[in-house]
Amino acid sequence: MLDCGLYKLVKYTFVGGMKIYAIIEIAGKQYRVTPGQTIKVDYLNKAEGETVELDKVLLIADDDNVEVGTPVIEGAKVVATSNGDGRARKIIVFKYKAKVRYRKKTGHRQSYTKLTIGDIIGPGGTSKPEKKATRRKKEVIESGT
Repeated sequence: MLDCGLYKLVKYTFVGGMKIYAIIEIAGKQYRVTPGQTIKVDYLNKAEGETVELDKVLLIADDDNVEVGTPVIEGAKVVATSNGDGRARKIIVFKYKAKVRYRKKTGHRQSYTKLTIGDIIGPGGTSKPEKKATRRKKEVIESGT
């Protein structure tokens, strides 16, 4: 093993197995989502607290079961709740051409909607609940004295 600081051996342990996740498409962009996750997507005209059903599900994975759509999985959907809208930080767009005194400075703020992912529903219409992590219990050894 090289000891130059570039390579490090990292050991990852997963307690309770893998969580369910899905890859969905919203406004031409793809997002990997899990239940309980909050994501920012392009602006959707939804009020705060409103339920959104996202039916463009491209992939659902749960432990060893992976289901891939062609291009989407028919009957599958992801249920999310809107947490309101917002606007991202301003980015500066500066156009410049040398030697002709052309300078143009403009800014842009992208509007977004925050979504909290609630449930991932498979093609059969059954909800796949998130599995809770299980931990091993420590063994207690009592002395007989």
